[in-house]
Amino acid sequence: MTTFTEHNTENTQGETKALLESIKSGYGFVPNLFGLMAEAPTTVQAYLQLNDLLAKTSIPMPQLQVALLAASIENDCEFCRVAHRAIGKKMGANTESLTALNEGKEIVDAKDKAIAEFTKAVVQHRGWVPESDTNKFLAAGYTKQQILEVVLVVTIKTLSNYSNHFTKPEANPELLAML
Repeated sequence: MTTFTEHNTENTQGETKALLESIKSGYGFVPNLFGLMAEAPTTVQAYLQLNDLLAKTSIPMPQLQVALLAASIENDCEFCRVAHRAIGKKMGANTESLTALNEGKEIVDAKDKAIAEFTKAVVQHRGWVPESDTNKFLAAGYTKQQILEVVLVVTIKTLSNYSNHFTKPEANPELLAML
C-alpha cells in the first residue's frame, strides 16, 4: 500500500508551506485533503483555482454544495461526503437536502433534487447524459450554462475524490464538529 506524507505548515517549506498557510488562514485549519494532496503542490493549486472558479458560477452556493456532495457520493469519497455536508451547512445549503442525499433518501426541495440528480447522471454516464435527464434539469429552472457549470463541479470532484482514493484522508475534527 502506498502511503502519502501528510504535509502541514511545520513540516514543509517554500511553495508548499505558503499554499498550506494560505489554506489555513482561509479555513482556520488545514483540511486533511490538502495536507495529503500537497505531495503535488500543483494539484493543490489546481484545486484552489477550480474552487475559485466554482464560486463565480451562476449556480447558487446552496445548490453548488448539493452538487459537490452528489458527485462525491457517486465517486464514493467519504472525506468529501463529510466536508460538503459540513461546508454546505456553513454556506446555507438546505441541511435536509444534504442529509437526504447522504443517506440515499428522496430530496424534497425541487431545485436541490434536480441538481443532485443531474450531477449524479453526469458522473454515472461520464458526460453522456441521456437527453431526458438533461431536459428534467432544464425544466427545473436550470440553464444550459449551468449544464456546463455542473461539468466544472464534476471536474473538481474528480480531482479531489480520486486524490482522496489514493491518499485516504480522515475527516478533520474541525469538519466533524461542523456537522
